[in-house]
Amino acid sequence: MGKRKITASIVLHNPNIPQVETVIDSYCPSEDRKLYFIDNSPNISEEFAQKDNGYIKYYFSGKNIGYGSAHNVGIKRAIKDGSDFHIVLNPDIQFETRVVDELADFMEKNTNVVNVMPKIISPDGDTQYLCKLLPTPLDLISRRFFPKNYFTEKMNGKYILKNSDYNKIMNIPCLSGCFMFLRVDKIKEHDLFFDERFFIYCEDFDYSRRLHSVGETVFYPNVNVMHDHGKKSYKSTRILIHHVQSAVKYFMKWGWFFDEERKVINIECLKQIERINRESDR
Repeated sequence: MGKRKITASIVLHNPNIPQVETVIDSYCPSEDRKLYFIDNSPNISEEFAQKDNGYIKYYFSGKNIGYGSAHNVGIKRAIKDGSDFHIVLNPDIQFETRVVDELADFMEKNTNVVNVMPKIISPDGDTQYLCKLLPTPLDLISRRFFPKNYFTEKMNGKYILKNSDYNKIMNIPCLSGCFMFLRVDKIKEHDLFFDERFFIYCEDFDYSRRLHSVGETVFYPNVNVMHDHGKKSYKSTRILIHHVQSAVKYFMKWGWFFDEERKVINIECLKQIERINRESDR
């Protein structure tokens, strides 16, 4: 394999310094692996502004412009810098440095793939079920507001593909935004960026769906990323309001109960899961 240029972006907002330092160590910035900080904090985060050098670039937004808008700054910079692959990173993850190279190898061998997400695990080692069908309003409402019972658990299990083999490579239409490994030439060719109407939440649903329309969006379980996911909308009314507002924007954009494209994509995904499960049973 020849040298490939890789970039990554992390959005900061009143950052947890040790947590972000862990991501930096995981990613390991270098001449061919640049890192962009986009700081949405009310004041400059001096600890990270001082890291601005040849491998790390720091951008201060001056205000909280939102998660997707901030990552667009990084993606556009990746295009300008001639990057082959760009990674959208959450500040609450960590992984072995080799993960980046293994995902780049996979992308180079599979040129039809536009986005890949590794297996995401919790600090206790449990798999996080972050492969999803394209959501219906009922999927999101039941997950957040309905009490847990046999019917809601069955509905949610189908939505997060819980009965699929999370140890197999799968082409999934809705992948989490906590770690997105993107093919830059496809982003540039199709002018694909986060929709900046989403301030926070659902921007990854929307982006993954649009990426899925131009190539494969793949779950790759051969490497792991640890995600210390806090489910903030379950703890903060303000964040919950943002979540609800974003969900409304998502369904206003794509359709509430009448979304034929969603139906077709989800059926195809479930058929794929059935094929994979049958092969695993042999």
